[in-house]
Amino acid sequence: MSYDPENIFAKILRGEIPSEKLYEDDHTYVFMDIMPRADGHCLVIPKTPARNILDATPAQMAAVMETTQKMSHAVMAAFGAGGVTIQQFNEPAGGQEVYHLHFHVLPRHEGVSLRPPGKLEDREVLAANAQKIRDALAA
Repeated sequence: MSYDPENIFAKILRGEIPSEKLYEDDHTYVFMDIMPRADGHCLVIPKTPARNILDATPAQMAAVMETTQKMSHAVMAAFGAGGVTIQQFNEPAGGQEVYHLHFHVLPRHEGVSLRPPGKLEDREVLAANAQKIRDALAA
């Protein structure tokens, strides 16, 4: 399958759809998940087209993984989390829903389950959680 430049993450990168930006460098972009399964749930994407890990270049993977590690430390600090869950899905059978390579970064607390998927979070809550993460990145 080929990359669709009209996917929602490509539109976010082009500024056609707003996002709550947390971090950006030359190769990656990070923003809040609007349907978070945990407070602080964010998404790390490459700025260049890649459908998923099956067609990503080694350079794209290296950049995304470096940023995923950076964001893992930041969300743990921002939310006093004891751990972090990284999720990544490939193709429909693997659970992928948006066909632009992305990694979910979720701060985790002992004994606290992830929320069920699919519930939109209030924009004010997302903005407040985003600021906590940006503050942790700046520290």
